[in-house]
Amino acid sequence: MKLHKSIFFCLTSFLQFLTISQVCGIYDTEAYIPYLINKKVAVVVNQSSIIDNQHLIDSLISSDIHIESVFSPEHGFLGISPAGEYIDNSVYRNHLPIISLYGHSKRLNDEDLKNIDVLLFDIQDVGVRFYTYISTLHYVMEACARNNIKLIVLDRPNPHTHYVDGPVLKMDYQSFVGMHPVPIVYGMTIGEYAMMINGEGWLDNELICDLSIVKLTSYSRGDIINIPIAPSPNLRNMNAIFLYPSLCLFEGTLISIGRGTDLPFEMYGAPFFNTDFRFIPSPNLGSKNPKFNGELCYGINLENQNQENFQLNSTISLEFLIDGYSRTPDSLKSKFFNSFFPKLIGNDLLEQKIINHISENEIRLSWENDLRKFLMIREKYLLYN
Repeated sequence: MKLHKSIFFCLTSFLQFLTISQVCGIYDTEAYIPYLINKKVAVVVNQSSIIDNQHLIDSLISSDIHIESVFSPEHGFLGISPAGEYIDNSVYRNHLPIISLYGHSKRLNDEDLKNIDVLLFDIQDVGVRFYTYISTLHYVMEACARNNIKLIVLDRPNPHTHYVDGPVLKMDYQSFVGMHPVPIVYGMTIGEYAMMINGEGWLDNELICDLSIVKLTSYSRGDIINIPIAPSPNLRNMNAIFLYPSLCLFEGTLISIGRGTDLPFEMYGAPFFNTDFRFIPSPNLGSKNPKFNGELCYGINLENQNQENFQLNSTISLEFLIDGYSRTPDSLKSKFFNSFFPKLIGNDLLEQKIINHISENEIRLSWENDLRKFLMIREKYLLYN
């Protein structure tokens, strides 16, 4: 039933917001099809790569474009694998190889790109540093640069392009959930981000990717865009997507953010909270072994937050994290943060600030300087007002 509910959301949302999603670069076929004619093409796609109610692969094949191979990121080609789950290679329509970029390697092998002329990238991102599609983008750009392959990114609107917030990642904490010195919310489309990776020299060995961006049409970064297809199994609606930059910080703590329930990223809690709202995590499509599996938990339900406030919001919130720590018994506080937390936040400072009860306003002051410097870098790569 939960699987059906998730699929229902995707289909109804697609029909409801189709005209809005037509701002995406995927619809500007005249801007990229000519580069693919008589070429051997590879694509980096997943379940979000839809044009005119069909997958981009089928659309290209119907235009007589020769596709050699398909690459898929975390969560897989269908977008249904849980976060962090190993994904095997597979096939599309019984003949086209799908090479997993979240399996034995997260990097593209040179052998996988043998004889490829052009690579097309079209994945719906959510504009948050620890959402791994931009890390996949980095490795794709690196492989293309190494093999002299042109990369075309079909740009997409991200729901958090209207603001920039959070600490800038310190490179000592670089990982697949944070590869670049950017804040948690960096306020860029994935096309703009690709230009920044190139322009700032972040690829290994000073490589430069032959990069083209198919821009969005009739788009302003202040526009409120509803993402039509769930970008990953636990971001099932816009409320969860807007809460994601703030609630994902709990992934580095004792606290559950609702994986294994019908409200992932729309709640937080634990067995030791003292609240009226209750939930029991159990394995489902988005989580095979959720935190507190089978245990009665108490928490805070954010399902009915005012979405307009989140859509217009210009900051991430530390309120939830501070509240979660304060609700944790003293006997467990030493175990509240785990080793994953510094990778998520991008430094080793926030943990101590929360433990020492530093106010949210004071914490924000600590990253203002780095944000100003980042905004100056970012300005060079913005394609939209």
